Order: sequence, then C-alpha cells, then structure tokens
Amino acid sequence: MVTVGDYADIIAEKMVFGGDCIAKIDGKTVFVPFAVPGEHLRVQITADERDFFRARVTEILRGSPHRTEPFCLLYGKCGGCNMQHIEHEEQRNLRARILKDAFLREGVETGDVQVVSGSPCGYRCRFQLNDGGLMERRSGNVLDIKSCPVATREINKYLAETEINDRPRGRSHLFASDRITSIPEGYDKIIIAEESGVRERPHTEPRPAKGMRRRKTPRRFEGSVIDPGRACAVTVCGKTINFDVLGFFQSNLEVLEKAVPLIMDGLGGKSALDLYAGCGIFSVFLADRFEKVSLVEHNKSALVFAEKNMAGLRHESFGVKGDVWVKYHAPGIHAEEDGAESPFDAVVVDPPRQGMERQVCRWLCGSGIPRIRSLSCDTATHARDAKFLIRAGYRLEKLFLLDFYPQTGHIESLAYFSR
Repeated sequence: MVTVGDYADIIAEKMVFGGDCIAKIDGKTVFVPFAVPGEHLRVQITADERDFFRARVTEILRGSPHRTEPFCLLYGKCGGCNMQHIEHEEQRNLRARILKDAFLREGVETGDVQVVSGSPCGYRCRFQLNDGGLMERRSGNVLDIKSCPVATREINKYLAETEINDRPRGRSHLFASDRITSIPEGYDKIIIAEESGVRERPHTEPRPAKGMRRRKTPRRFEGSVIDPGRACAVTVCGKTINFDVLGFFQSNLEVLEKAVPLIMDGLGGKSALDLYAGCGIFSVFLADRFEKVSLVEHNKSALVFAEKNMAGLRHESFGVKGDVWVKYHAPGIHAEEDGAESPFDAVVVDPPRQGMERQVCRWLCGSGIPRIRSLSCDTATHARDAKFLIRAGYRLEKLFLLDFYPQTGHIESLAYFSR
C-alpha cells in the first residue's frame, strides 16, 4: 500500500484545471505539478488527501518533446507561474483542451476552441507583493525578487531599483504600464497601493521617519468615494478606463484589447445589460452600440469608477447583488418595455469564480434576451452555467480561450450564446 514518502513510477495523463497532471497509483488519482501529459516519471508521494494523492517529480524517465527549460530562476519556488516547463504553443493547446473538457463533462459540445493570445512574457501589469517580495510556493517564506520575466518593464524597473527593505511592508498591489494616463509623462508609470496605505511613484518621496504612521486608508471596498491614491486610468481600445488598483482589473492589457472587440462583435440595439459590471469597462463599449446600458454591480467602490467611466453616456446603475437585482429590479424593467419578449437586446455577464448566482442563471435562462456574451475565470462554473442556458433553448455559437495568463494554468473564457 502506497503511503506518504513512497516513490512510484507513473505515466502523466491529461492536465487538469490549475496546471497539474493526473495519474493513477493503486487505482487512486495522484496530482503531479510540473509534469507534461504523456511523460514517464518517478514521483514521491507528498500528501494523502484521502480521495487523492499529491506528489512531486523526482526523476523524468521519459520526457515530453514539449518540455523546455524554464526561463525564470525562481520557477518552482515562486507561487506564480507553473507552466514555464512547457513550450508556449503547447501551453495554449493544453489550456484550450482543459476548457473544452470542462464543457464536455457537462454535456456541452463546443466545437473548436478559438484561442486569443498575446506575448508570453512581459505582459503582467498587476503584481502583488508581501513584505516586499513574493510568497514561496506552499510556504510562508518571502522571496526577494529583482525582476520577473512575465511582468511589464515598468514593474521590473521598480523591482531592480528598490531593495526589498525599502518596499512596503504587508501586502501591496502594483499596477504598472506605459498605458497609464493618470500619471504624467516623465514619471515612472507605476502605482503602488498598500492595503494599509498608498503611495504613487516616483518613489523618491521620503519614507516616514521611524515611529511616524503612514496615512491609513479604508480596507478595500468599504467606501463609496474614490481615493485618488488608489485611482488609475489606462487606455483600452482608444478609451480611458478608470479603476481602483486595490480592486480587480485585468493584468494583460494586450489580450484585453483583443478581447473587447470580440465581446462587442455583432452587438447593437436599443438596450444592453452588463451583469457583474465591475468598473464598467464593457459598459463603456456597449454604450457605443446601444441607446441605453444597465449596469449591475454590488461592489460600491467599483460602481463609483463605473459612474466615472460612463459619465455623459445614457445608462442606469444598480449597486446590488445579481440575485437582489433579479428579484426587485428586473420585473420593473420588463414591465417598462410594454410586454416585449425581452427588455434587453443583449447581455454581457462576467461573474466571479463561483459563477452566476442560481437566481441570476434561472432569470437569464427565461429572459428571452437574444444574445448573451458570457465570460468566466473558472472553467467548471462556466460550463455549468452554459449547460443551463442550453437546456433553456440557447445555442452555444463560439467558445474562446482568453489567454490572459501565459506560463500559468489560469484560464479565462468567452462564450457566445444566442436563441
């Protein structure tokens, strides 16, 4: 009987969401990081989770032709990238296969998954530091970092110029890109937002004297007023988009600029709905194609930025959760349309990882909205929600892998539904 610490020879089977490969040992599934499907490996069992094992590769007995040498010295130690050992083109194939398999498990046929990708390195403009460094994989240790191959050159400039002890303590969020318009030309294009305080580059400002407190800011998402120290504006497809650095915004602006036209392709009409609207980035582009846009976003801080982004555009905003909107607001909107089959000509839905709330999915299935553009950062919940839409009479027209995070197992997707 295999136990923790034992060694075994396996053949890595398919890759699963998250980037691990799976295999079988004594009929029990084992999850193996840093493997490539088809490889013959010697592994050591590192954990027994009752229903499955975890293991680490100790020897590559027969490697994959798609295995390559990682280009980062911290690869395997840093908790970020986990697919650098695989050729970039094969990485995309594997992520597309994982996405397709998730839909097939729910009984949804997808056809070919279309991949939207960009540069494999130098793309990441959002970065998180803990005590000035990166958290070590499966450890509480902090790794000093002088550069990161997947980060933008603006982030790498900061890392190279600033010693770890001169970086913020605790958790800090960096956003850095040459697309930032809220920082004048001639300054480093980086904003550093600390969860207990904020400072913006250039970082030549003096550090607080010993014993002096930093200016405190509210915990994330508590307020409903824009904090100028956390505010950032970037250009996306020719438009200025404002957001909170402590909130969510995409880390790969190159792929985002390719995704926005795809989301908007073929849409137009009288009214559109943006569910889980965030800072309103999609609403801004929907407003070019529809007479009116309705935004639903429960996060008041994000909604303040959405209002700024939508200034001068015909819209209405609902600062409530999706299920609350469905219960209390959707019926009134439908009544205003004088019995029309649907109050909206199209909807963009971009829920959090757990997918749409049950009430929202049920409402959407019966809404009669002719065109749905569904985004997701979780393959399982996206496939689950797709299953319900198809049962309700919708047709899956296209499925895209939005390859926002090269070198990782993270997957975002876009689906077209119509009826």
